[in-house]
Amino acid sequence: MISTTDITISILYLLLIVTIGLWIPKKKQDTISSDEYFLAGKNLKWPMIGLALFASNISCLHLVSLAQSGFDSGLLNGNFEWMASFTLILLALFFIPFYIRSGISTLPDFLEKRYNRACRDWLAFVSILSAIVIHIAFSFLAGGIVLETLFGVNMYVSIGLIALLTGIYTIIGGLRAVVVTETIQSIVLIGGALIITWFSWQKVGGWEPLTHVLSVEGEMNRLSMIRPIGDASGLSWIAVFLGYPVLGIWYWCADQTIVQRALGAKDENHAKTGAIFCGYIKLLPVFIFVLPGLLAYVLYKSGTLDLSGLPMIQQGDHMVPDSKGIYTLMITQLLPKGLVGVLIAALLSGLMSQIAGALNSISTLASYDIYKRFKPAATDKNLVAAGRWSAAIALVVSLLLLPLLNRYTSLFEGINDVIAHIAPPITCVFLTGIFWKKASAKSAQYTLWWGSLAGIIVFVTGKLGAGPAIPFMMMAFYLFAGCLLLQIVLSYCYPVVHTEQSNQLYWRSIAAPLRIPGWKGLANYKVLSGGLLLIMAVLYFLFR
Repeated sequence: MISTTDITISILYLLLIVTIGLWIPKKKQDTISSDEYFLAGKNLKWPMIGLALFASNISCLHLVSLAQSGFDSGLLNGNFEWMASFTLILLALFFIPFYIRSGISTLPDFLEKRYNRACRDWLAFVSILSAIVIHIAFSFLAGGIVLETLFGVNMYVSIGLIALLTGIYTIIGGLRAVVVTETIQSIVLIGGALIITWFSWQKVGGWEPLTHVLSVEGEMNRLSMIRPIGDASGLSWIAVFLGYPVLGIWYWCADQTIVQRALGAKDENHAKTGAIFCGYIKLLPVFIFVLPGLLAYVLYKSGTLDLSGLPMIQQGDHMVPDSKGIYTLMITQLLPKGLVGVLIAALLSGLMSQIAGALNSISTLASYDIYKRFKPAATDKNLVAAGRWSAAIALVVSLLLLPLLNRYTSLFEGINDVIAHIAPPITCVFLTGIFWKKASAKSAQYTLWWGSLAGIIVFVTGKLGAGPAIPFMMMAFYLFAGCLLLQIVLSYCYPVVHTEQSNQLYWRSIAAPLRIPGWKGLANYKVLSGGLLLIMAVLYFLFR
């Protein structure tokens, strides 16, 4: 039972975030410019960018589902967090220079500058759809499950309230309100995760009791991040190192919801450093989101954690506890009164920041890439109004999708399964666009169309059981390889005809990005990237 103190802390936190979000906009709402509303006046500095990138990525879904994956399979799903650091380095080194210099407001705008209008239209449509499904609906679902478990409130009632509160300050305040609240929410989220990790670690008794229980159970591989080829999890080392870049490059380098924070940077150096700073923060979730789930498993096996409060589900021939609720169970059983409210605030932080970021990106895409196309003479006031209306509509649509998405056993696997079928053609055209001079507009256009159609067909046949049982990470790689082959062939069938603008939007050599001077000393983006890669190598060696 949640105490009155904890409920009070949660309510006060909600009111604080909404108040800050509404207070941030300094200009009158009828005079705010579209640049100020959608991109915070392009005046964001690296600490805020890094924290906002992290908050836009980590939602309530991640806290709940990563803990669930830690309970079910150990640290393995932490690969999604550590590999993100690698793709954030790619964002900083190879993508951000073109994004900032071309002065784009949206990533579809970049595709038009590099390829053609058809590519822009398609990416705008897919980006809005993916933001509604992946960033909002799945987050709502995870948040609703948690709040229903903790408070006994109907899932749709609690989600509706959070949607209303988040929508108010996001739709009114624009990107500046989103980024400032995301910065606060990142700190609260990390703090809350550290608290649950500390208490569960203390309850287990440290490293030796942890490894003792795992060795007795014959499950020391739960500490391994690198699994052999053919591993039952579907996340063998080859699946991770071939499949994740396909998902990660789309998510971190070509998805408007994420990259929009970098587009609002004060300059190129702030954008680069912000992205790399986020890469350093992404090393933490394995220890503060995934590890608590593994600790919960150890506590369960040692008889310390009572799972009787969880519903039972069928797994093979046995009935087992539904591990979706393991995070909330840990909160209620391991934390003292008062701190439960802090953890609930952390969960709400993850939920609200993800939704706020997605709504802002949807409003930006709808205004610049759709509304402005049909109304080229639209004023700033018209663009802001169109953005606000599109965000409100997206919020309603995401709520209507919840019953359909609630069918996944693991929400984290569900979201990555969807991404695996969306990402390949987009990753392909962005990579070829910036690294290959001969990538033509028609080849990119057809690759986006046919690659997306192939992804839909494979996804549907897989859900109907008509296709081969291929792990989603490897399926992402196979789809990407097919898209890459298709674009190469089509680029020779439809040779590139560069415009003056597109001729400036690809790298002449792989070393060209590294020749760009940055800040001096330890703040240099090359030094920071090298340090991050070194830390990643050490971590993978320790948890191999």
